[in-house]
Amino acid sequence: MKKFNIRKVLDGLTAASSSSSATAQPGTPRENDVVQETLQSEHFQLCKTVRHGFPYQPSSMAFDPVQKILAIGTQTGALRLFGRAGVECYCQHESNAAVIQLQFLINEGALVSALADDSIHLWNLRQKIPAILHSLKFNRERITYCHLPFQSKWLYIGTERGNIHIVNVESFTLSGYVIMWNKAIELSTKTHPGPVVHISDNPMDEGKLLIGFESGIVVLWDLKCKKADYRYNYDEAIHSVAWHHEGKQFVCSHSDGTLTTWNVRTPAKPAQIITPHGKQPKDGKKPEPCKPILKVEYKTTRAGDPFMVLSGGLSYDTVGRRACLTVMHGKSTAVLEMDYPIVDFLTLCETPYPNDFQEPYAVVVLLEKDLVVIDLGQIGYPIFENPYPLTIHESPVTCCEYFADCPAELIPALYSVGCRQKRQGYSKKEWPISGGNWGQGTQSYPEIIITGHADGSIKFWDASALMLQVLYKLKTAKVFERARGKEEKPNTDIVDEDPFAIQTLSWCPESRMLCVAGVSAHVIVYRFSKQEITTEVVQLLEVRMQCEFSEVDSPDPGGEQTPTLPTPGASSSPQESELPTQPSTGSNSSDGPRDNIPCLQVRSSPLKQSPGNQVELVIQLVWVSGEPPQQITSLAINSSYGLVVFGNSNGLAVVDYLQKTLLFNMGTSELYSPSDPYQRQPRSPRKAKPSGDIPTVTSCMSRLSFLYSESMKKRRSSHFTTCDSNDGSNASEDRCRSPTSAKMSRKISSSSEQKTDLEKGGFQRRRIQTCKKQLCCVKRTATARMNLKEDLCRTKSDPIFYARDNSFTRSRSSSVASIDRESREAISSFHFCESFPRKTDSLVSPCLLVGTTHGSVMMVALSLPPSGDQRLQQPVGIASCGTLVKLKGGILTMALLDATGTLLPPFFEQWYDPNASDEEKEKSRKRRPASPPSSQESQDTHFAILCSEKQAKVVALPSQTRIYKHSITETSFVLRADVVQMAGANCIACFCANGHIMTLSLPSLRPLLDVNYLPLTDMRIARTFCFSNLGQALYLTSPTEIQRITYSQETCDNLQEMLSELFTPVETPEAPNRGFFKGLFGGGAQSLDREDLFGETAAGKASRSLAQHIPGPGNMEGMKGAASGVVGELARARIALDERGQKLGELEERTAAMMASAESFSKHAHDMMLKYKDKKWYQL
Repeated sequence: MKKFNIRKVLDGLTAASSSSSATAQPGTPRENDVVQETLQSEHFQLCKTVRHGFPYQPSSMAFDPVQKILAIGTQTGALRLFGRAGVECYCQHESNAAVIQLQFLINEGALVSALADDSIHLWNLRQKIPAILHSLKFNRERITYCHLPFQSKWLYIGTERGNIHIVNVESFTLSGYVIMWNKAIELSTKTHPGPVVHISDNPMDEGKLLIGFESGIVVLWDLKCKKADYRYNYDEAIHSVAWHHEGKQFVCSHSDGTLTTWNVRTPAKPAQIITPHGKQPKDGKKPEPCKPILKVEYKTTRAGDPFMVLSGGLSYDTVGRRACLTVMHGKSTAVLEMDYPIVDFLTLCETPYPNDFQEPYAVVVLLEKDLVVIDLGQIGYPIFENPYPLTIHESPVTCCEYFADCPAELIPALYSVGCRQKRQGYSKKEWPISGGNWGQGTQSYPEIIITGHADGSIKFWDASALMLQVLYKLKTAKVFERARGKEEKPNTDIVDEDPFAIQTLSWCPESRMLCVAGVSAHVIVYRFSKQEITTEVVQLLEVRMQCEFSEVDSPDPGGEQTPTLPTPGASSSPQESELPTQPSTGSNSSDGPRDNIPCLQVRSSPLKQSPGNQVELVIQLVWVSGEPPQQITSLAINSSYGLVVFGNSNGLAVVDYLQKTLLFNMGTSELYSPSDPYQRQPRSPRKAKPSGDIPTVTSCMSRLSFLYSESMKKRRSSHFTTCDSNDGSNASEDRCRSPTSAKMSRKISSSSEQKTDLEKGGFQRRRIQTCKKQLCCVKRTATARMNLKEDLCRTKSDPIFYARDNSFTRSRSSSVASIDRESREAISSFHFCESFPRKTDSLVSPCLLVGTTHGSVMMVALSLPPSGDQRLQQPVGIASCGTLVKLKGGILTMALLDATGTLLPPFFEQWYDPNASDEEKEKSRKRRPASPPSSQESQDTHFAILCSEKQAKVVALPSQTRIYKHSITETSFVLRADVVQMAGANCIACFCANGHIMTLSLPSLRPLLDVNYLPLTDMRIARTFCFSNLGQALYLTSPTEIQRITYSQETCDNLQEMLSELFTPVETPEAPNRGFFKGLFGGGAQSLDREDLFGETAAGKASRSLAQHIPGPGNMEGMKGAASGVVGELARARIALDERGQKLGELEERTAAMMASAESFSKHAHDMMLKYKDKKWYQL
């Protein structure tokens, strides 16, 4: 009888379900028979690589003066370690509790962290990815302060109850030695002294421990005698204590802004009381109280006065003043203002020994949003230039793009223009935090990250080799006028917070053309040049995008009179024409709705443009009948065609940035052909001007709010004044006079036959802004190649805008019609390509793929004039070819493959300097050659890759038949999708809202990777997540940090080699020489054998209920599991050798101990024998 195998049945069910998810079109041959796919699931593995940026919400800091490594802890339990430029490391405590204190085991490659959940952890820094060796969780007491003396293995733990416990950092076990608060204070004291806020040992006597309590009591505790030697009392609470290196004095900082200096042997009263920032009264009274001095450090020098560095202590009358760091040196006091509140600071000294002259040379100041290092060795205390990428959050990040495997010459070009932007006045010394070594990675392809910010700035970052360095910063706000006085500011109902914020961007690395879109519905096109120029007049193009919903039986009265497209045979020469009687120029009168006015005013004065990205053209959407323009949702630029395309919820517009001309402006519904089965008929229940609900875009991504916070809840209802509008026919005549040359001009005819169309049509106007700020009518370029009907009407509806509080801004009136809540189809993505726009085409031609939020993908055919002068004179033809395919959810990304499965990127033009000589331009200006047309016209030669929020499809061209289809997710939706190159092949990488990261093969759409990586807990991740080629991705994990990840198995295997090393073998400096007389008379430092004092034999065992020991994954067992990849076998062999050596060492130690014990026993037996040898029995 045949045995039944349930596993085979389950495998068969699994195979059937997976094959149904990626189905082929019936009757179409499976494409993997033709296209050989090389990507397999073995090529993919997901892991984090590095984290860049400033530690979010920092809470503590520590420094290793020998290794020269800086550690920063945060309120979310993160741990960031910094060495020399490019040496960074990120770790995370599992509990996510705040890090309250850090302590290095100096030059030991270890770090102790104390958390707010009353746990302490020992980190091993000798491995590239630090791991926890031991943890200790306190159960009955709360940790408030920790202290680890230099070259000691005993850690002092102060608690909220005022007790001090001692931990052996080697075994992470508690000692039975405990300093109880009631024994430390005087018996006559009736109140509790408060939590322990300071612990330190006397620099000259390790047996004396200084304990500071919050109430103002300081105790010098004798560890050997287990009693208090001296007690120092002060009326004000203590925040910190600092020793003089000779151990005879210490300084306390207090809550009333005073510093008290105490002599160790005179506890009755302070030797000195000063208030650094207090006003000294003339009558000898106490100075006025100041704010608390949160921390003080007292550092001595051999050749001069000591340094006293403190934070806080300012007078209360300095309300609103920024946080300050005070440096007192001799008789001089320097107050250094900081941009953000001070979290902590450390004084860096030449020696790690506390009993020697400290010789301070710098102060590291940890601020809430910055890290500053001050040079104490130069006059004026200049700061060091920070080599770390800590300025990501200089202005909040609003968008992010990642480009891997860029042209090799791009990073040097950006660096050459960016180095001129560096500030001056930095310290001339080298960066003092210089520990660690760089990784030895083999992957050296250029990587660039671009971040857009809320202030309108754009930063280019070099992200090669797991490092991050800012290359170049572009300020887009320089193009616009800024409101300088109160009278120039907009009304309070306008959102004037960050009107220049970057919404999205499109960049062509090969041509270096950059196009950015801002939240004020503006688009700026930039060219890259290495020469400085001055632009007298910024080229401006204004576009009116609207969407009218008109009912057949009830036309909308009072429609705008607007120009329409001229007939294909219309003459292109300028024609004199009369203007419509109804003015269509910008209106900003108080009694009428605002119309044809942009949100921002382009500057009229000459614009000096430094080398780098320079403004080519500014495009602005204008107000329409009192409604603000809709924000731009998608954007693309093509340097080979000279075109920019952008879209929003009203439709799309195509601009020729070479001719500075608006080519195409059409509503989304008009892109559908009349016979299109996917066409949505526009309709509206309203006959009067709309005032009801604002319809919402129903794509999944559109339900997500913008990352940038609440300011967009109120959309602009006002504007920045753009011009001085004049009334009268003369002004109207001026407004229609084109300031450009005749060859670029298209006059507008407004005959009576066109009036009906004018009332329905959308109005677009183009303005090249001059010093007089005149408004000029915009031409609409049309040619015989544009298969557009003259009677196409523009549709109009309410504008939609995103709110920034995880919801959409809803109705502005109480009466809501159900039709008003219908969704509006917005443009979600673009892709330029050269393919077959129509089924009947046999040769490829330039075209544009358009994706919408309703899942429609439409083709737009482009007809380009020949290159050269004809390109600048003849218009570009554009024609809509209808819908290609329909998908579920909004379209996220599109791409094109050839018949062999090779990715066909958009055509581009090689970069040339626009300000160089004509000869140099012709040498470098080359258009990428087109692929030869296929000789087999009957077969499909291209495959369109389409990915939406729910599914992916592969469509063959020109037949437009679906080849493959895959449902990505049913219960969630895709936030970001990109077609990327990986291991010499192509795939689709997706990030879903449920946290899954997936990859699909191309063209068969086989699932290759599906990992539940990161649930969407923050909208910031959704807005900034992006994939790149070669298995790289990133997202903004906090407002200040970028997290980079990889989904490549090769990168994961080589990650250990690529990461930087924190620990490097360095010899500890020699201890200070005691001198002959100090050694003779015992005046030097007194050592203490803490083992005899705190060990189990002397102090006994601690209570088991006090703390729980938790072994960490960073010990030998954890290292076994972590050793993997290319060096895994070698690492495992090394670990085995270490274990064998460790066991052999232990065996040798035990053997030596047994030999010593036997020898001791023999000696004692011999002594006993000699003692009783000659004695009689009665003498015993």
